[in-house]
Amino acid sequence: MTGKNNEVIDINLSIHKGEIVGVTGLVGAGKTELCKSIFGSIQTNKYSIEINGKAIQTKSPYHAVKSGVALVPEERRKEGILVDEPVYSNLTAASLNKHTGLLSMLRPNKERIHAREMIKNLGVKTPNENQKVGLLSGGNQQKIAVGKWLSSDAEVFLFDEPTKGVDVGAKTEIFDLIVSLAKNKKGVLYATSEISEILSITDRIYVMYDYQIVKELITKDTTEEEIMYYSTGGQ
Repeated sequence: MTGKNNEVIDINLSIHKGEIVGVTGLVGAGKTELCKSIFGSIQTNKYSIEINGKAIQTKSPYHAVKSGVALVPEERRKEGILVDEPVYSNLTAASLNKHTGLLSMLRPNKERIHAREMIKNLGVKTPNENQKVGLLSGGNQQKIAVGKWLSSDAEVFLFDEPTKGVDVGAKTEIFDLIVSLAKNKKGVLYATSEISEILSITDRIYVMYDYQIVKELITKDTTEEEIMYYSTGGQ
């Protein structure tokens, strides 16, 4: 990818099935812009993306989702969930085609049955599936932001600061969800400035500085000090 004016520059990365790849750097290094560029929320001058060896176009989020890409954004209340809508409609938002009947009409009862199952599997603490998502805790909101993609046909999951504003217990549960995606042969991109998280959950790490990837590291062979060195512009 190439770009200017806060666009990511000359990005070249890969994610294999079953792999969790980290993207880290200081705040403002370009991690969010990278995730949004892959998802089609930000348009760059030139880029190419392949999934399972097939070239795809993510010129918009619609095309990204159709191509098997999912994004859990940093600003979940603005971009990741529908705060004024109930839990059940949030959990089915990315897979509506699976909850329709004749003439493609939505079947609310089917949505609710699916939502109740997801609430149980995700460990979401809510009175019921009709509760407005905006009234839930930050950790439960994030579980729903992740959970809505689990019934989609996504092959690549992009996480941008997924544990921001959640408590320790919810953070552990979100980690477990991400690890389960990798075990199910999904590709995961995990973007965060929290180096301790990157070291605990990823297989490989890309370090960003000034909207560029400046170093690729193998997680088990690196240290927090080395990551910080490249994060601050070390060569």
